[in-house]
Amino acid sequence: MKIFTSLKAFFEKCKRVWMVLKKPSRDEFLNVAKISAVGILIIGLLGFVISIIMKLFSG
Repeated sequence: MKIFTSLKAFFEKCKRVWMVLKKPSRDEFLNVAKISAVGILIIGLLGFVISIIMKLFSG
């Protein structure tokens, strides 16, 4: 019974969050997409630079 009670509470919390959510505007979405793309690019370039440095030191 305790499992059903906790599941019911979980779904009630999910429902409450779902009611508060709103769809992002086009500008907001594009802004988040650009920032995410820049972050992925920076991490990729950092990994590439580390890879090149490791190859130079290993011979």
